[in-house]
Amino acid sequence: MSTQQPGAQPGPGWLSRTGAKLTRMGELLNERRAAAEAESADGPGVRGAADGGIDHVPAPPSYAPAVAARPEPVDAVPWGMRVAAEAGWRLLVLAGTLWVLMKVISAVQLVVLAFVAALLVTAMLQPTVARLRRIGLPRGLATAVTAILGFVIMGLVGWFVVWQVMENIDNLSERIKDGIEETKRWLLNSPFHVTEDQINDIAKNLSDAVGTNTEEITSAGLQGVTVMVEVLTGILLAMFSTLFLLYDGKRIWHWTLRLVPAQARPGVAGAGPRAWRTLTAYVRGTVIVALIDAIFIGLGIWFLDVPMAVPLAVFIFLFAFIPLVGAVMSGALAVVVALVTQGVFTALMVLAVVLAVQQIEGHVLQPFILGRAVRVHPLAVVLAVAAGGLVAGIGGAVVAVPLVAVTNTVVGYLRAYSMETALRAAPAPGPEVVPQPAAAQGEAAAVQE
Repeated sequence: MSTQQPGAQPGPGWLSRTGAKLTRMGELLNERRAAAEAESADGPGVRGAADGGIDHVPAPPSYAPAVAARPEPVDAVPWGMRVAAEAGWRLLVLAGTLWVLMKVISAVQLVVLAFVAALLVTAMLQPTVARLRRIGLPRGLATAVTAILGFVIMGLVGWFVVWQVMENIDNLSERIKDGIEETKRWLLNSPFHVTEDQINDIAKNLSDAVGTNTEEITSAGLQGVTVMVEVLTGILLAMFSTLFLLYDGKRIWHWTLRLVPAQARPGVAGAGPRAWRTLTAYVRGTVIVALIDAIFIGLGIWFLDVPMAVPLAVFIFLFAFIPLVGAVMSGALAVVVALVTQGVFTALMVLAVVLAVQQIEGHVLQPFILGRAVRVHPLAVVLAVAAGGLVAGIGGAVVAVPLVAVTNTVVGYLRAYSMETALRAAPAPGPEVVPQPAAAQGEAAAVQE
């Protein structure tokens, strides 16, 4: 044990202790610096042991399964369901819009049908106005001449039908009575074992039904008067609308275009004339086909000595404007009149004439006269006629097919116009760079050198 005298100088041991303390302080500073760097790297959520937090978060072992983060709710929905939802709410909006539109049309059904009838009549008469304008007549005079002649001809046709029916109604009623008596005798002698008492019971039941339903028949007659007033009102509206459409149709179309948004206006302006040409071709072709049907079926009925041949021919002409259903109804009417007036053999002959003319119409006349301008699939025709008849009766069935034909033309043109606009807006393709193989690139470099 060594002792140090008082007042003596410090020895080498003091220096070594001081150096050890400095070394220890340096190590502590390095540790605190490393801890601060680790804390800044781990983020503010990781605290040191002195603050009561976790000093270090160990990494998960290699055998632990990977846990994916929760996706966003939109990303968790399958793509097909997202597309179905997007299409679904748009279809709901479209269905609601169509429902409101149909309600509005039902409220003003008379006005809508009158205007549609005016469009059809205008499409039939407008070529005549154009021809009169080409020979030098002013627009007002050409419109007046065409409208007056058209309305007079249609009025004369209606008057002729009523006149023929009134002239032959007595003869027809007598022949119908004879036909009923003949049918009664045939039933009594037929193998169905029908007795006269059963036939009389059927006649008595019909008479009782008519007697008990007198009030309903009277109310139906009053409703018929209301219907006649509405029909006359619709005819007047159609006549005035036709007159103005013939005279000022182009200005009305230009005014309608101003209601269309500016971005869609060029496409609608191009689709309008094409739709009008389609409607004109449909009306002209239907009139020609109906006239041919009426002439040939009327001649066949006249040669077979069926009464009211001319009124039946006019009915065939008018019913031809109802696609599919009209031909069946007019043909059935002619067969029934022939059956009750001339017998079974004449009715079968009339049926053969009607079927022959309708086959020629369906396979020769319509494809040749109407052509591709208004070609619509038969399924679309059937569905359109059924829907039009359910919505607006006979008037809806008449306008259903031209509406489908015009819609088909407009949609086809707008689709082609949108594709053409997209191609014009697309950037022009640059020069195509064809990659060359390494040997060809080396030869090109050698040539340039």
